[in-house]
Amino acid sequence: MTEIFQSIPWVLIAPILVIEGILLIVALIDWVRTEQTNGPKWVWLLVIVLLNLIGPILYFIFGRSNDR
Repeated sequence: MTEIFQSIPWVLIAPILVIEGILLIVALIDWVRTEQTNGPKWVWLLVIVLLNLIGPILYFIFGRSNDR
């Protein structure tokens, strides 16, 4: 089991995990503060949480309402 973790190139994966975490937190904060989204709000929560890196990006591109 430890051989598997030692063979993973953490130098390459760590920045992606950090970016993913930051995007997730920022998207969730924006989702909570936003009253209206494009489409059902609960669906965007599922997209943000379940689609890892792509979910928050999809939310920021398509989910945010322009009516602010």
